[in-house]
Amino acid sequence: MDEKHFTDFAELEKRIKYVFKNKDLLRNALTHKTFAFEAKIPVEYNERLEFLGDSILGFLVAEQLYKSNKYFSEGELTRRRSALVNNGFLAEKARKLGLGEFLLLGKGEKKQNGAQNSTNLANALEALIGAVYLDSDLENVWMFIKNNIFDDKLGF
Repeated sequence: MDEKHFTDFAELEKRIKYVFKNKDLLRNALTHKTFAFEAKIPVEYNERLEFLGDSILGFLVAEQLYKSNKYFSEGELTRRRSALVNNGFLAEKARKLGLGEFLLLGKGEKKQNGAQNSTNLANALEALIGAVYLDSDLENVWMFIKNNIFDDKLGF
């Protein structure tokens, strides 16, 4: 990845239809721990944002399923939520967005094609959700999720 990607994420912001006020949040969401460990200066990486984004995604999907499917049992709601927030599904969406092009990876992770690794991609997408939330609010993060993950195909 060239130096441009470390500071200029305008292309990604265009793809995800969200412009960050705090670009550090975006950079952190795309920074893998291997990159941070190799950096000469302290660099935050995406695991904490991933934790937050995973929780927010789960909550918002659960809320929408609950509101839009009043006859589903708890078990059915859980099954459907799990299908919508699993790593395979999220990695597929991250690939469609081209997130791998923007991931900041350490040398070893790059050599192992970490930019296409499903876990790295899903984690980065969850971290982006956390970053959008911290940069804005729940309403904007829900729009981000609908636009980039669910494409309004689920009737939410």
